[in-house]
Amino acid sequence: MRLHLSATLAALLLAGGAARAATDIDMYFPVPVQGKLAVEMQKVIGDFNKSHPDINVTAVYTGSYDDTNLKTHAAIKAGKPPAVVIMSANFVREYVIDNEIENLDPLIAKDGQTVDQFESEFWPALKLNSTEGGHVYGVPFQNSTPLLYYSVDAFKDAGLDPNKPPVTWQDFVTDAKKLVKRDDGNTTRWGFMMPGTYDYCGWITSALAMSNGGDFYNTGYGGEVYYNTPTTIGAVKLLDNLVHKDKAMPEGVTDANAVTTAFFQGRLGMMVLSTGALSFVRDNMKTPYRTAFLPRALVNAAPIGGASLILPKGNSPEREAAAWTLMKWLVSPEVAGRWSRFTGYFAPRIAAYDLPDMKSFMAAHPNAKVALDQLQYARGWFSTYNVVGVRKALEDGVQAVLAGKATPEAAMAKAQQEADALLRPYVEQTALKVPE
Repeated sequence: MRLHLSATLAALLLAGGAARAATDIDMYFPVPVQGKLAVEMQKVIGDFNKSHPDINVTAVYTGSYDDTNLKTHAAIKAGKPPAVVIMSANFVREYVIDNEIENLDPLIAKDGQTVDQFESEFWPALKLNSTEGGHVYGVPFQNSTPLLYYSVDAFKDAGLDPNKPPVTWQDFVTDAKKLVKRDDGNTTRWGFMMPGTYDYCGWITSALAMSNGGDFYNTGYGGEVYYNTPTTIGAVKLLDNLVHKDKAMPEGVTDANAVTTAFFQGRLGMMVLSTGALSFVRDNMKTPYRTAFLPRALVNAAPIGGASLILPKGNSPEREAAAWTLMKWLVSPEVAGRWSRFTGYFAPRIAAYDLPDMKSFMAAHPNAKVALDQLQYARGWFSTYNVVGVRKALEDGVQAVLAGKATPEAAMAKAQQEADALLRPYVEQTALKVPE
């Protein structure tokens, strides 16, 4: 009898242990904009773990978007891939090319949805950076467009109407010049500033090129960019003139911290930043400010920015299942809305905006609505083979122009040459063989 009780007790203990065992997964996440996002992400994941006792997620902060990309590639190559990565959306194509990312179609089908049904739950503009060849590889999570932020007080001081932000490039240049203040030869307020550092610089330049009527890159093929074209050169000329002709923008490369500090201190009239910086600006700007569309040259346009959730190859079926559960939870209307309200990124899940909390927030914060309104003009984010290197070729050229070391024409010719060389392996691999 005693032996029977002992065996029964052991079985119960084993069963209880099995019930308590959780699938451990890790999630890499970046913080690409200013603010307190890392702390909030840990809270979000903590809430997931509480509500999903069968899964234990460890959130691993991995730096910038570029840092996260490097660490993810390295982990995959080492045979220890993370289960989920919040990956810059313009890297998705590169991961498909390198065969380092899982096709999510089977997981979507297992849930009883078609790809079209799944994609219809997200804003249409996000599709280009989350799919490849008609298959889903990324789930939109924190998404953005660049916005024009401007100081109401600076506009009034310059004799400008804060209810009428610049709409065209001509308006923009005129306003930027009027916003400049100088005291005994020293500039005490600049008309315009933007981050000229890597990643931000390429994103904003692509936005300007698009608004100038250009495509900037081949949206259907990972081996072609359009740097040495009139539309891109014209965008770089706009920046060159603002610095060296109009004297409305400081010379050289300015990072995001310097841009926002100048804005908060009243030393800047207008700036371009991500909508993902909205909460940071809202917390730190002590005087009235507003946001507006990017000024256009020929057309309204803005590149999608931000990140998607991806599932790297090399995970076990159990980790993949847990990862998919996490991904779906993160983009649920409730969680997507929460993250949007905290950060400033717009929620990629359309249904998030039907929730009472989101409706109240949008009514109280009209600046957050601008990115949504701009979505009808949004296009895919620059996405190629060897994204970072190809993008850096452009950014090096723009930085040289901002520093007064190159003309827009020469800088973009060099950028195109360097980008073509970096893209050549992929082009040669994918080129159609013409019959002799």
